[in-house]
Amino acid sequence: MHVLDGESEEAAGGPQPISRPSSVFVISITPFTADGGFDEDAYRLHLRRMAAGGVGVYVGGGGSGEGYTLDDAEAERVVGIAVEELRGKVPVRAMGVEPRLAGDMIRYIQMADSLGIDACQVYSLDQGHGHRPNEDEVEAYFTDILSAVSSPCVISTHQSVGYQVRIPLLTRLVERFDHVIGINSSHQDHGYLARIIDAVGDRVTVHVGGPAQGLLNLSLGGQGFLTSEANLAPALCASVATAYDAGDQATVFSSFGKVVRLSDTLYRNGGIRVTKAVLNSLGLPGGSPRKPQLPVSEQVLTKVRSEVDRLDIAGIEGW
Repeated sequence: MHVLDGESEEAAGGPQPISRPSSVFVISITPFTADGGFDEDAYRLHLRRMAAGGVGVYVGGGGSGEGYTLDDAEAERVVGIAVEELRGKVPVRAMGVEPRLAGDMIRYIQMADSLGIDACQVYSLDQGHGHRPNEDEVEAYFTDILSAVSSPCVISTHQSVGYQVRIPLLTRLVERFDHVIGINSSHQDHGYLARIIDAVGDRVTVHVGGPAQGLLNLSLGGQGFLTSEANLAPALCASVATAYDAGDQATVFSSFGKVVRLSDTLYRNGGIRVTKAVLNSLGLPGGSPRKPQLPVSEQVLTKVRSEVDRLDIAGIEGW
């Protein structure tokens, strides 16, 4: 919201969210061959589809990117190829996986930065075995990482670790470290999201994990959402952000409704496993999931393809 000349920030209701273009980031798949090898050729083709669709790209993530199955050399190659294919075309960022130690995250960020990545996500600490760090430990963890690196970083507060990074800590980190450029919030707590934007949305971008809160985030002053669905339908997902910025309400609602329905269809039937299967069935680069995940059945694929056809994803994407 614009503050009128002569009006104080306090009179306008406190710090206001930054005015930046809305955006959508895909959490990219990592294509594998049927025997589990990293399929570099399919990966390059897939990244080119993402760039053509107009979405920013995170690579190597633990969910859609099956990052936990990558060894160190593969994780580095995933980042390196993404930089080769995407830098200067769309925003390209490294995600990685939830770390056990600050040193794990530091090494990953330093590797990605050395390859020329635009930015890195900094996952919340996951101690494993059901343990939850206390607030002092969470602050020490983020401080150790952000003090050791200087490249652009996006802090993740994610439900996968079982806790929220508290708002006062997020505020301190944003105020202390100039290279923190964003927050990715992946929780179902709407109030928590609003409080993040109220606290730091005047200084950093805020995206939500998954499309479900996408319009909510935009309405609160955030910048957009992260999505696995864009692996299949990048142009559809990107159209939500571009239409929102253009004030095209009809397209925003139409596109967002399709994204949510596509998300429900994919995640009810196997998530990234079925996304890869649909891509393959369309002659697009998808590849196989890597164990421990297994391919979906033909019956599941047929059911999902029917829903994808009903949503007219082919017409939107130009297949």
